[in-house]
Amino acid sequence: MLPPDDFAYLATRFPNFRETTEGQMLCVVITDFPVAAGLRPERSDLLLRLAPGYPDIAPDMWWFAPAIIRLDGAEIPQTQAQESYLGKTWQRWSRHLDPSQWRPGVDGLQTYLALVTGELSAVA
Repeated sequence: MLPPDDFAYLATRFPNFRETTEGQMLCVVITDFPVAAGLRPERSDLLLRLAPGYPDIAPDMWWFAPAIIRLDGAEIPQTQAQESYLGKTWQRWSRHLDPSQWRPGVDGLQTYLALVTGELSAVA
């Protein structure tokens, strides 16, 4: 399951989160994750799929349900794929960290969610 620091952060910041497993992946779902201004819906469920070896292995990509769209109708790059996990269809945000963006033993879900939030703001 989640490392204690990640669990404590999520329990404080997103008390409605849940963790489960699917296949070999640890799945973290944050219900009603706030989305940046300029995007809709204002809140969406966020899925993080963490590979065995996390937190030494960086997370890769994230998913939203319902799908996030821009208010002006412009397409958000690398979000067109739809994937099914946990009995639900998710919009995949294909984002991959450069190795220098993840520091094993230092980074965790708090820093990863800062990247998610930053990307939402950047595409809004």
